[in-house]
Amino acid sequence: MDATDPRPIYARATEQTAALIKTVTPERLNGPTPCTEFDVRTLLGHIVGGTLRIAVVGEEGDGGDVRALVEGVADDGWPAAYEEVRARVLKAWESDERMVEAVKVPWGEAPGRVALSAYVMELVVHTWDLSEALGHPVELDPELAEFSLTMARQVLPEAVREGADLPFASALPAPEGADGYGQLAAWLGRAPLSPA
Repeated sequence: MDATDPRPIYARATEQTAALIKTVTPERLNGPTPCTEFDVRTLLGHIVGGTLRIAVVGEEGDGGDVRALVEGVADDGWPAAYEEVRARVLKAWESDERMVEAVKVPWGEAPGRVALSAYVMELVVHTWDLSEALGHPVELDPELAEFSLTMARQVLPEAVREGADLPFASALPAPEGADGYGQLAAWLGRAPLSPA
């Protein structure tokens, strides 16, 4: 993979997320996640909405408010809802020009490759959140964690977060022996759920 082109790794991240979402059963939707403000249902809406947002950005939109577009998903409709936005996002970013053109994202303007790389990081950490909430039903791809951890350390150094209004808490110490996902989660201020 060309290090400046995040599209192949983003595609892999969406495949991993799709596989995990297929394991969600309706009775798990009200369960807790490492995102303390989200239960599983809300996290699924956030994942689908975030994927739709970067699809709209890739289609030359500003990715504004997409919440209304993910409201009303049936309890058993999350896999289909994600597949729909996943297909849309991959199509939206097919063009090589999108990698170099400036795009509008919620935090400002960035070259397409930077914006999409940031969304790899977001998708991968939320996939870890969902995996943690579901008891790790599928094995997660370690290369996706490493890519995302590198990105997180570049764009969200601890010094930048102090006193800033960001959707990530301060970094936590990674648990001893943590894999790439554990390190990524800790860098973004997440802790594993306590066993029930």
